[in-house]
Amino acid sequence: MRKTFTVVLLAMMAVMLLAPMAFASEGGATEAQLGYYAMAVLGCGLAIGLAALGTGIGMGLGIGRACEGVARNPGVSNKIMTTMIVGLALVESLAIYALVVVLIVLFINPFGV
Repeated sequence: MRKTFTVVLLAMMAVMLLAPMAFASEGGATEAQLGYYAMAVLGCGLAIGLAALGTGIGMGLGIGRACEGVARNPGVSNKIMTTMIVGLALVESLAIYALVVVLIVLFINPFGV
């Protein structure tokens, strides 16, 4: 079992190391293009991660406070529920805006290639 795992792992590493040479093309991207796309991918990953983290924390706090409000005064649960759902929709829209900005930055083509 261990020998098979080692052979499979080495084969996968060989494929990953040789794939860039197999897919290389003549007149490929310049260093500036590769640097831009590398930074764009890194920035987009961080941006959408922070957006998801922030909206998740905001939603959790909002739902927690709504549950506390309903527990203290069950008579106004319908009003609290309506306000909570509107608030959660607005918080979720922030994550969607972040996703749109990330997709624009990720797929923009400033070099015309």
